[in-house]
Amino acid sequence: MVVQGGRRARRVGLVGVLWAAAELTVTVGVVVLLLVVHQVWWTNRQAAAAAQDQVQALERSWGRAPTPDPVGPPDALGPSDLPEPAATVAGPEPVPGSARTAGPGRSARPAPAGPSARDRAYAVLRVPRLGLVVPVAQGIDKRAVLDKGYVGQYPGTAGPGERGNFALAGHRNTHGEPFRYVNRLRAGDELIVDMRGRRYTYVVGKILSETTERDTGVIAPVPRSLVKPDQGYGEPGAYITLTTCTPEYSSKYRLVVWGTLKPS
Repeated sequence: MVVQGGRRARRVGLVGVLWAAAELTVTVGVVVLLLVVHQVWWTNRQAAAAAQDQVQALERSWGRAPTPDPVGPPDALGPSDLPEPAATVAGPEPVPGSARTAGPGRSARPAPAGPSARDRAYAVLRVPRLGLVVPVAQGIDKRAVLDKGYVGQYPGTAGPGERGNFALAGHRNTHGEPFRYVNRLRAGDELIVDMRGRRYTYVVGKILSETTERDTGVIAPVPRSLVKPDQGYGEPGAYITLTTCTPEYSSKYRLVVWGTLKPS
């Protein structure tokens, strides 16, 4: 009887340990799931809403009627539209080492004026094909610009409408994911940049579907890939460049869209 009682007690103890381990596993799983939902969904909604508020604030300051909320491309709606923003921890990181100093043919002049102009939205980017309307700020700092759902201008690149390269970075997943669908752009699509009293329209010309994060040639005054030299341009002009991460939910490579200023 003593032996059987000991075995029974050991079995009961083992069951208790297994039960406790199962409860712990479920609890950890729930916590991880909540963290993922927060990162992928909630921060995305917050950033997107705040970015649209900023667009409307800019337009009010310019004396224009606020732009209605964008509806996005017809096939981009639904659960898949939530995050890379959704999600991603990897977001659209800008091309490292891209902050260049001013030089011939380049503009380091910040677009907005004022004591705290840096990291403050000063323009609005509109991409009709994607239903995208997003504020543009100076700099590509994650916390100060990109994680707010803004698009950031690479330091040292030309301003909107200027000769050179107006180069921008934006998240593709999570934190508003403004550039999530830039892979859907095609040659001939318009990229519109609004500032106080001015509008510049660029036309998409070329797309580089994949390059490395250190390919700084894509944001040069005359944009041309250093990794794939056959990709890009060879003559001075007024360019726009959009950069983001690829593939989605990863920061391994960069996707690049180039456009040229449309004659007024």
